This record gives sequence, structure tokens and C-alpha cells, in this order.
Amino acid sequence: MQTSKQHHSELVLPTKLEWRIPQQFKRELYFALKRLMDITGALVALLIAAVPMLIIALAVKLDSPGPVIFRQQRVGARRRRVGNREVWDIYTFTFYKFRSMTHNADQNVHREYIKALMHNDRAKMAALNGEGEKNGTHKLVNDRRVTRVGHFIRRTSLDELPQLFNVLKGDISLVGPRPPIPYEVEEYDNWQHLRLATKPGVTGWWQVTARSSADFDEMVKLDIWYIQHQSLWLDLQILAKTPKAILGGKGAH
Repeated sequence: MQTSKQHHSELVLPTKLEWRIPQQFKRELYFALKRLMDITGALVALLIAAVPMLIIALAVKLDSPGPVIFRQQRVGARRRRVGNREVWDIYTFTFYKFRSMTHNADQNVHREYIKALMHNDRAKMAALNGEGEKNGTHKLVNDRRVTRVGHFIRRTSLDELPQLFNVLKGDISLVGPRPPIPYEVEEYDNWQHLRLATKPGVTGWWQVTARSSADFDEMVKLDIWYIQHQSLWLDLQILAKTPKAILGGKGAH
């Protein structure tokens, strides 16, 4: 008798499983988690900083007449999808800081300095500032508009704390390019507008790598590099490096 052979199908297991996440889904997930991190981080930071903020507010009020909070228009960006495209709508919003200057201080000094900085006009920068250039920084150092308390809270970046309310409102994130002033954007070259293609932030890549020692073009290039490499892991690295950058005493923008 001929014995019949039974044929069994064999299950071949793959040596590696790959799950390819569509780029669109990865972007949506990233921005959803980033927003969650922003809200959680801002709330925790406000709870921790509540008492110091009250002390700073009192010091600002006692040091010079005027409001405790300085309000300024800044340029931000809102993200939306149009089909398969990601579009960033540019708009202005009210930006909060502790007041570090005399009330109703003339803003033309800063405007002229920013314009000179953007065009790398070192002679004009030196005429407006002088010492800041010698110190290797690209910011106004000898600014007579700044109050006594203002010098301290600027040097320690404590004037930035009210921006946590901007984070809760959704105007800015914890991490992103610094929101520019409208008159700065008016001077942008075409390629520099690329730094507006994301939500601005309290701290960012250029702050933890170069800060005030970077010239304007370098700052923009660092911001664009961040936008091209955005990830939750990179954001966490920037947040971790921010305290060390602040303690370096190079100031903020």
C-alpha cells in the first residue's frame, strides 16, 4: 500500500517587523504631544514659580512707576492643514514679560539696534551700544531705559516668566524660535521668513547653542535647522540644556 504524504503549510516568521507611520500622522502626533507637554510644563512651572513671581512683581512695582507686566506685539504662527499640505498662518499676538524698562520707554533705540544687527552694521551697533560689542554679544547692554530691577531680571531671564501664560494660551510653545517683533519681520530677506514656519517658543535651539553671541543670520539658520529637525526628543534636550544656558549669563532675546 502506498502511504500518502500529508503536506503541512509552514509559517515563516519575519526576522524584523516594521511599522511605517505615515509622515502626516507622525506630524499630527508630534504636535499633539508637544501641546500636552506645553500645558503640563507651563502649569508645573507656574506652580513652582508662583512665589518668586509675586516677589518680582513687587520689586518691579517698588523700583519704578508703571505696570508690572510689559505687553508687546510679537509675530506668531498657527498651523493648519490644506489637503496634504501644512500651512502656517502668520499673525500678531500680545507677548508678556515683567517690565524691565522705564514705563513708556522709547522703542526706537531697540528698533535701530535690531536693524543694524540684521544688516551686520557694526559701526551703528557700536554707536548705539559699544560695550556689548566688546563683550562679544549682539544685544543692547548699555541701555539706559533699563531699571535697576530690570538689569537683574534680564540677566537671570526672570523677566521671561510671564510668557508661561502665553504658553497656556497657545500663542507660543515651551520650545521654538523666539517670536520676533513686527518691525524685525519687516526687514527679513525671503529666506529668513522660513524661521516663522512653526510656533515660536520660550526657549529654542539657538538659545542653548549660541544665545547672544550669534549674529542675526546665524541665529536664523539655527532656528531653521530646528524647524527641519523638530521632534519631541529634540525639544526635551533643549529644555534640559536651557538652565545651563541661562546660568551662563548671556541673556535672552
